[in-house]
Amino acid sequence: MDPISIIIGAVGGILVGGVAGVLIRKVVSERKIGSAEEQARVILEEALRGAENAKKESILAAKEEIFTMKKEADNEIKERRREISRLEKRIQQKEETLDAKVENLERRESEFAEKHRTVDALRAEIERTIAEQRATLERVAGLTAEEAKAELVARLDSEMRHETALKIAEYEEAFREESETRARNILSLAIQRCAADHVSEVAISSVQIPSDEMKGRIIGREGRNIRTIENLTGVELIIDDTPDVITVSGFDPVRREIARIALEKLVADGRIHPARIEDMIEKARREVETEIKKAGEKAVFETGVHGLHPEVIKLLGRMKYRTSYGQNVLRHSIEVSMLAGVIANELGADVTMARRAGLLHDIGKAVTAEIEGSHVQLGVDIATKYKENRAIIHAIEAHHGDVESAGVLDFIIQAADAISAARPGARREDVENYIKRLQKLEEVAGSFEGVEKTFAIQAGREVRIMVRPEVVTDDTMVILARDIANKIQSELNYPGQIKVSVIRESRCVDYAK
Repeated sequence: MDPISIIIGAVGGILVGGVAGVLIRKVVSERKIGSAEEQARVILEEALRGAENAKKESILAAKEEIFTMKKEADNEIKERRREISRLEKRIQQKEETLDAKVENLERRESEFAEKHRTVDALRAEIERTIAEQRATLERVAGLTAEEAKAELVARLDSEMRHETALKIAEYEEAFREESETRARNILSLAIQRCAADHVSEVAISSVQIPSDEMKGRIIGREGRNIRTIENLTGVELIIDDTPDVITVSGFDPVRREIARIALEKLVADGRIHPARIEDMIEKARREVETEIKKAGEKAVFETGVHGLHPEVIKLLGRMKYRTSYGQNVLRHSIEVSMLAGVIANELGADVTMARRAGLLHDIGKAVTAEIEGSHVQLGVDIATKYKENRAIIHAIEAHHGDVESAGVLDFIIQAADAISAARPGARREDVENYIKRLQKLEEVAGSFEGVEKTFAIQAGREVRIMVRPEVVTDDTMVILARDIANKIQSELNYPGQIKVSVIRESRCVDYAK
């Protein structure tokens, strides 16, 4: 307890006691007038004595409390002084350690500076010695350092070039001998494993008929049946003295096949008139389309090439009815695919890619009759359209050297294509030139407005042009025929003369109900 509070409490107690005494005395005086003063005095004295005693006790208690607090404070001060003394000793020790380290660092720095000065002096001495030796060498050799270096480099370069040239020549000769031997072995193996018979395609087909009487029915009254067949198919029917045979002539194998199938159906049916002819030709056209699809699927199965787009398979089938220099293009493509697979296997290349590229390398020939352009560029466009691998597209583009070969696949396709085309009897140049001339004749005739179909017949001596009646009138037919003839004269080279026949046919159809 705080001593001041104790003293204040004692004084308060005395005051309260005095006031109480006064009050008591007043009350007693009122009640007991006689003994009030005496009692009050007694009470006051007792109160004073009690207050004095309380005061003394309070003072003693306060003194004891003060003494205790002073003792505790002295002990705490002593403890803090001991801690401060300990910390001062630690700080002094650290200062001494730091001073020693600083002194050591200063000593080492001085040593390093001295060594650096020594090294600089040695470096200067070495450079001076080198300069003196270089000057001595230049004086003795009569060349400067740069001249000597250039001469040495030139001599070494000349010697190295000579040695390199000898080694290159040696390696080239060894490589040439080895590569030629290996190439012969690979190509001979490929040719042996893919041997095939070749028959050059011709531009005519024969249809057997039961009797010569059928020839007259096919010709029809005033030749209307034969004209209908020729106009709808674009081929020429040759009906001569050969017994029981009608010859179908045309450069386009698809047209020729449609005409042959239609004739066989007409002969078997016996009903031969323009309307029936149209029906049979349409059926024959659908059959040929089905056969085209089957031929494409068979080629894919035979070569083991999978994942081709359905339209690409149809284009492959169309190549069954295309020839190149008298060689069937589909058979040629299958053979190139097989040859490329064998060569790729021997070289350690990708056999699947090689077969796929070989099968598709001439895919552009499937559309050369309908679209203008080289078969290489058309093949690249088709392969790009149907998202073929970039390496296969480049192999198609490079197989005739239109672009530079960029990989082993390109060389494999070139070699396989050359092998297939070089087989004895595989190709015939005259037939190809003849067909190209007929195709060009049809292209020129079909370049005019209003022309619907064009057919080159009679071995290119005649071109028949079917026009749209709503565009070309009877009066303008004469002008159109003359314009076509003039363009043929100016753009084509051909023997003899070419007959231009423009045909305009109008039909009106109604139904009786």
